[in-house]
Amino acid sequence: MTNLQQLRKGSTPLLILSILNEGPQHGYGIMRAMEQRSEGYFSMTAALLYPALHQMELDGLVSAEWQNTIGNRRKKIYSITPKGKEYLMKDNLEWHRFFDYLFGIIDQQGIKRAQ
Repeated sequence: MTNLQQLRKGSTPLLILSILNEGPQHGYGIMRAMEQRSEGYFSMTAALLYPALHQMELDGLVSAEWQNTIGNRRKKIYSITPKGKEYLMKDNLEWHRFFDYLFGIIDQQGIKRAQ
């Protein structure tokens, strides 16, 4: 796994919680919002999303409930919990701090960020 892939994997809970902080969503809605908001940079498959959501549910960061839709189809709707909101706030601050220091070091070396 490359360093970038590891960073993306590590940011998954933050990304999911950021989307759920705006309101409950089903898995496909989370994937779509993530892709749209990142202009395609963060494209997540169901094989990656659902294990992350399951773990986050076990950790108490999200809750889930089944809802019936038209045609008696069921879909699982995920919501952020109070513990998830606290995690989001702390993790968001830590990621900002991480990147501020990272780019502070890189920028001192005259390396320019890609636009």
